[in-house]
Amino acid sequence: MTISGEAVPTADTFDVINPSTGEAHAQAPAATKEQLDAAFDSSAKAYRDWKLDEGARREALKAAAGVLMGSAAELAPVLTAEQGKPIGEATIEVFGAGVWLQYYADLELPREVIQDDDTAFAEVVRRSLGVVAAITPWNFPLILASWKIAPALLAGNTMVLKPSPFTPLSTLKMGEILRGVFPPGVLNVVSGGDELGAWMTHHPVPRKVSFTGSVATGKKVAAAAAPDLKRVTLELGGNDPAIILDDADVATVAGKIFDGAFANNGQVCSAIKRVYVPEAMYSDVVDALAEKAKAAKVGDGMAEGTQLGPINNKPQYKRVKELVADAVSSGARVAAGGSAMKGGGYFFEPTILADIADGTRIVDEEQFGPALPVISYRDLDDAVERANATHFGLSGSVWSADPARAAEVASQLECGTAWANAHLALAPHQPFGGAKWSGIGVENGPWGLLGFTELQVLYRSKV
Repeated sequence: MTISGEAVPTADTFDVINPSTGEAHAQAPAATKEQLDAAFDSSAKAYRDWKLDEGARREALKAAAGVLMGSAAELAPVLTAEQGKPIGEATIEVFGAGVWLQYYADLELPREVIQDDDTAFAEVVRRSLGVVAAITPWNFPLILASWKIAPALLAGNTMVLKPSPFTPLSTLKMGEILRGVFPPGVLNVVSGGDELGAWMTHHPVPRKVSFTGSVATGKKVAAAAAPDLKRVTLELGGNDPAIILDDADVATVAGKIFDGAFANNGQVCSAIKRVYVPEAMYSDVVDALAEKAKAAKVGDGMAEGTQLGPINNKPQYKRVKELVADAVSSGARVAAGGSAMKGGGYFFEPTILADIADGTRIVDEEQFGPALPVISYRDLDDAVERANATHFGLSGSVWSADPARAAEVASQLECGTAWANAHLALAPHQPFGGAKWSGIGVENGPWGLLGFTELQVLYRSKV
């Protein structure tokens, strides 16, 4: 672990499973409560100076971006071994984390003059919060850490970062790589099981908790933060709908829908989780998606040509199997895939489920894996209503030969990001957050930066 700029071992460790084999391939340190106290104490001490020099913060973030990108060949294999994604995608993730750090290094901290007359000069400024507790998930450990590190540190906060116990090694390695870039205590990286996350959210030192993960855990984080009035940003689950309109070209949209659903083997919070298709086009869309699924190469992320890796962990693997089996038992037709793959590891065939309706678990819940239900509709207004009839509200998309028509329908979706003829179009400058149970607050862009600040009015009397 990294605490106060130093390498810190632990007495206890836990296994890290390679999802391509289903076997432990390494051990990660398990932090004690005392070590967590030390990490928060280190961040609190570092905060005193770190908050004072904005220029130094920007230079450190720029340096961190360069160091991180320069370490891609070292970091990517660590990420693939514990997460499962193809090595090329792991490399892109490392560079993406560097891009986010660089973006925030150059982003201005806003100041707004609200009065300047004979009586007074008053402006609204943004102040740092203090120490931030950051907890990240297993699907994109590095880039989602950068979504928190970059704005929090630019704003003048310091951080204690905890990765998922399913993918701790790449984040720990990132902490090691960045030890010489940030002053001691500015970025501490600790690891452990779910109990460590609970200790962090209940700890008296952090003034904000930034969490990305499941709805169930997000609710626990919010409840734990409430007694101390900690600020929270919660980026939680999604059940993103994609609605295909009756003028869409099947050959054009099928590949894009498939990519939007099966990116990172379906393990993306904002991936397409269900597709609504006009009855007249239904068979053609199902067949086109099934063809894509059957052609996808599934395998070890380190193997050449692999397009889709394994599901990351055993609990998620079992959940996907359960949801697909439930759908089939409810009458769904398997157009492609439908089964776990033989051999070791958590591999599941890319699956397209047809002749399925709302009310089936895999339509109503978030599967977070390589299985996609395709639902037919007759009336567009009804399809939009069904797409919105969920506790989730992260993102969604609409597909049409007419971009303006797609955008008009997309504007009716109750979600944080509505795409027209696109999905998973994310960027550092673009805010990302959810409606309803999909989250509180936003990440990215200047809006994400403001989430790591407190507003202060500076009022100077002239009389």
